[in-house]
Amino acid sequence: MNIEHAARYLDDAAREARAVEQLSTSTPFPIEDAYRIQRASIARREARGERTIGVKLGFTSRAKMIQMGVDSLIWGWLTDTMLEEDGAPVDLDRFIHPRVEPEVCFVTKRDIDRPLTALEAYAYLEAAAPAMEIIDSRYEAFRFTLEDVIADNCSSAGLVIGPWSRRFDGLRNAGVLMRFDGRDVQIGSTGAILGDPLRSIVQASRLVANAEVALPAGSLIMAGAATAAQALTPGLHVQCVIGGLGQVEFTTRRHG
Repeated sequence: MNIEHAARYLDDAAREARAVEQLSTSTPFPIEDAYRIQRASIARREARGERTIGVKLGFTSRAKMIQMGVDSLIWGWLTDTMLEEDGAPVDLDRFIHPRVEPEVCFVTKRDIDRPLTALEAYAYLEAAAPAMEIIDSRYEAFRFTLEDVIADNCSSAGLVIGPWSRRFDGLRNAGVLMRFDGRDVQIGSTGAILGDPLRSIVQASRLVANAEVALPAGSLIMAGAATAAQALTPGLHVQCVIGGLGQVEFTTRRHG
């Protein structure tokens, strides 16, 4: 697998909002190469002026791990151009087949440069917020292998973050509602995120340490989906409410 060629292939697909064939269809490749492609793709974006602002975790529910036949998390990078404003319109023209997931987002107050214990995790957090991640596989029909999705930055495409809070104590099993135009489309619990979203801090610290990188203070950590993803269409009002934490919302539109 040519790492730079694969990175350009996926980067171009994302910039042009154009679905492409899975990389593994023509050339199977290992997970180690998948993360090399992911990093090279992010490096191309940084060269255009984008700035990395944190990480996102994937496969944080046991059901999703079983579905994909894996026993560990996957992760990708967040950049400043992915951020959408809470309550504002999101333009769907820049996506291929977008879906949305309710999540909890954390922001760090100290550099994370080594694996942390559960007891240490609290000391590294500044705040938490209700959030939604827009995922958008660059592959045709939203179909991919484990290696393909990692190479594609774990399908991460956008995020909307609600008001920040220092209330961490009620996150273990908070109710989660995602609504389209006031109608409940997903109902769940933050307990679906590793049993407790705060465990995502520990997992993120291990993953970045294994990759020999550090997360600077002020980094975002998207903890993983609390429910299944829901497909987005133009003209929606999308809202996520997390009990005891707050709510976040956006609308969708399309110009083309």
